[in-house]
Amino acid sequence: MWIFTRDGFVSAVYKYEGVQVRSRDKQSLKRSAKFCGVDVRHSPMADYPYRITTTRENFANWLSSEVMEIDYSNFKAEVQVVRGLKFVRPLHSVWDLMHDVEDDNARNSC
Repeated sequence: MWIFTRDGFVSAVYKYEGVQVRSRDKQSLKRSAKFCGVDVRHSPMADYPYRITTTRENFANWLSSEVMEIDYSNFKAEVQVVRGLKFVRPLHSVWDLMHDVEDDNARNSC
């Protein structure tokens, strides 16, 4: 599962009897690690160099807390405030590329 929050981007998978949440930068994991009560591990040779491992319950609770904190009307603008232009520029690229998955009726009037 890929997740974008105002703090960053993480990838979550189930490995080694727990949810492994990975990121390309440490800041993307800081709040989730604190919430789950675990330390961020550094694995510089891995695809995602930063990671935490937690339970499904902790991960679900963290994700729920992220949802409950949504108080902005524009996600990319909020991320720019929190993470700055260096992080938000790639978000614009992802947003643009996702136009490729629109179905044939996405832009048709009803």
